[in-house]
Amino acid sequence: METFASTPKNLSASGAIKNTPGVLVGVVINSHSSGTLKFWNNTAGSGTVLFNTITLVSGERFIPLYNANFDVACYLTIGGTADVTVLYK
Repeated sequence: METFASTPKNLSASGAIKNTPGVLVGVVINSHSSGTLKFWNNTAGSGTVLFNTITLVSGERFIPLYNANFDVACYLTIGGTADVTVLYK
């Protein structure tokens, strides 16, 4: 059985996921109400976009991010109301 080690970071407001280079594995959607997510390759919500605005849909529980690399840092902007757990390395 293959193991996918990653670190979880829970967010319910915009914030930094990791302040150094790394890899995004996926996002667990804990709860949301008209939520949106936008991932940045930066320490703030500006600069290079990793994943542009993702609109969360009803019943969605996991979004794979396919080991996307970020070479500066990773910041998540949350729009609307959402509680998510980002998995990263």
